[in-house]
Amino acid sequence: MKIAVVGVSGAVGQEFLRVLQERAFPLDELVLFGSSRSAGKQYEFKGKTLTVKELKENDDFKDIDIALTSAGGGTSKKFAKSITKYGCIMIDNSSAFRMEKDVPLVVPEVNAADLHDLPRNIVSNPNCTTIQMVVCLKPIDDLSPIRRVHVATYQAASGAGAAAMAELEEQIRQLVAGEPVTVEKFQHQLALNLIPHIDVFKENGYTGEEMKMYNESRKIMHSDIQVSSTCVRVPVLRNHSEAIWVETEDVLDLEQVKDAFSNADGLTVQDDPANNIYPMPLGSAKKDDIFVGRLRKDLANEKGITFWCVGDQIKKGAALNAVQIAEYMIEKGLV
Repeated sequence: MKIAVVGVSGAVGQEFLRVLQERAFPLDELVLFGSSRSAGKQYEFKGKTLTVKELKENDDFKDIDIALTSAGGGTSKKFAKSITKYGCIMIDNSSAFRMEKDVPLVVPEVNAADLHDLPRNIVSNPNCTTIQMVVCLKPIDDLSPIRRVHVATYQAASGAGAAAMAELEEQIRQLVAGEPVTVEKFQHQLALNLIPHIDVFKENGYTGEEMKMYNESRKIMHSDIQVSSTCVRVPVLRNHSEAIWVETEDVLDLEQVKDAFSNADGLTVQDDPANNIYPMPLGSAKKDDIFVGRLRKDLANEKGITFWCVGDQIKKGAALNAVQIAEYMIEKGLV
């Protein structure tokens, strides 16, 4: 099994290397690709030093079985044919192909079966906030079809990249030192602030991030589920949080839902408010699972359930989800 990582120098690319090593992924050879700026850089993997090759439109992917790509939507679109033309499976972390009908959008805990039909040899990784949410929605939807969802996200600086994390740290230092605050990566100062603005605003008043949660959830869950969200950047370095309200077709008992969460793949229940136990970004970074708690009935809707969840958007929200897709395909003989 020959695997490629495209965009290896970025935050998700580096996470690919860690996840592949952690999970003892069954590969015989790993090849690293990057931009002309990254070409020649070296990274350690399982005791070996690997050198980054420049990504070009050539035959470099002829003998590669799976390519894990995270180099931006423009790069994915430009090089997709070169990557896939000899049968390599491209598992893409960008938004380039997510809503295209002939490209499955997959979260393995939810819709792994979609991987059995790949017309273009491309699989899309959903947006990080969508992944986190649908892993939680699936166990509820299995109990009773979900009709609508309201969600407010609390998204960490890392969702905007390593430079954004560095800016938040620098803003905190500047505030403590009484210096002017530098603002470059966000629309406003993030330290000691909240910014209800992720991605660009659309004509309907929602941002691109909010529309991704609406459109992607429907495609992944194969339903007409209605999702309304408000996405907010918060002064946290890593791990996204979401407050979610769900309305189901039937009235559900809380114990039913809690049992479903407890038995679901990819979820860990942390729900003991009496002892101050609930999910938080602190303590859940670099973990595989989505952590869920604060489970309760919606006071405003008898068919409503509300809960809180936290997940590492660089790991499960990007790299791990893609690697799990690859693992499933190998297990099922699809590669």
